[in-house]
Amino acid sequence: MYPWFLGFTHRVPFWLPIFPALILWSLASTGFALWHAARRGDKGWFVFFLLVHTVGIVEMYYLYAIARVFSPSKPFAKRKKK
Repeated sequence: MYPWFLGFTHRVPFWLPIFPALILWSLASTGFALWHAARRGDKGWFVFFLLVHTVGIVEMYYLYAIARVFSPSKPFAKRKKK
């Protein structure tokens, strides 16, 4: 039996099974977005993803809208340097 101060008195909290999945999703999406931002040369996005953790929400926006990673009509292209 767990001690009372950990909150595990009689049953498992509803968030306990969700928490590891949320951690894995956040790590995977942030890592994928960091990799694409580094490959494209987007330094601002890279620093943002490194410092701000949003559980994959902003990372998925970047991958879908900015980098267009999941777009079948447009192949992966590096960003042109100015």
